[in-house]
Amino acid sequence: MIPRDVEPRLLRGFVAVAEELHFTRAAARLYVAQQALSRDVRRLETALGAGLFVRTTRAVELTADGERLLPLARRVLAAHEELAAAFAGAGPRPLLVDLNTDGPSTARTVLERARELAPDCELMARFESGLTYAAAEIAAGRLDVSFGYADGLDPALRARLAHRPVRYEPLAVLLPEGHPLAARAAVPLDALAGEAVYAGAGNPRTLEWTGLARELLQARGIALAPPAPVAMGKDEFRRVMAKTRNPVLVTVDFVDLPGSVKRPLVDPVPLSPLSMVWRRGFGHPGLDALHRAAAALGAERGWLDVPPRSWRPAALTGGSGVG
Repeated sequence: MIPRDVEPRLLRGFVAVAEELHFTRAAARLYVAQQALSRDVRRLETALGAGLFVRTTRAVELTADGERLLPLARRVLAAHEELAAAFAGAGPRPLLVDLNTDGPSTARTVLERARELAPDCELMARFESGLTYAAAEIAAGRLDVSFGYADGLDPALRARLAHRPVRYEPLAVLLPEGHPLAARAAVPLDALAGEAVYAGAGNPRTLEWTGLARELLQARGIALAPPAPVAMGKDEFRRVMAKTRNPVLVTVDFVDLPGSVKRPLVDPVPLSPLSMVWRRGFGHPGLDALHRAAAALGAERGWLDVPPRSWRPAALTGGSGVG
């Protein structure tokens, strides 16, 4: 017989594991120890008399009973949150989500999906341009969530934050029209030898991005462009780029700008590890929606798949970064 008094905590743990398909990530999302989460899942399986997951050393998968339970558990938890909200006054404050840029981006895609998943929750976009700056704002409580290369943050700051991988973003180079490399459909990394590539040098808000670029480029004898005036907005960025004529390291989703062409980098394909970052111990229904959105989009689009002949920072590979 199905018990009528299953604790919401057990259902919450089950849903987190079902969405992440990974006990360690689910435990981090819930701010609990992995052993405690595993215990709660076993308690729920015992209470229901059904196995909910198939666990191997390589993967976690839902069983047929787990698939059947997932939509029911979500409805129960939604009703529980609705009950709590009904007696909590005005409800949660808006969640402040930094997207780094007001153009197209992975972060914007995650935010838009989260808004669909939690239509009654207010998720407000901000544009702080650089995870180094945004992370300090999160730690100070002036922002709630941002996106970027979390392993590139100062360790003392990173220790105050939590983060989850969202996507390995392929990198590209933005070239002025007429540049010799602009005629190519894709630019091999070694073809940038002799160039000075701009990657935010001198901008204190984007130290993590400049650090990633330095690791990628300087090992191949490609120079980083010297500091340039920090451009705010697309028009100023375009003007400064036209003046310096330096190639600019960007992600493949970076906005197209008049007077320039964007070309993917190859041989190897460089990947920038994008994470969602928030304050340790912070909870909010909007943050839960962002987690669900990131998990769903990652599964649908293969965002965390690593293509062959690709490059990632040594912090993630423990070696040269080429896989």
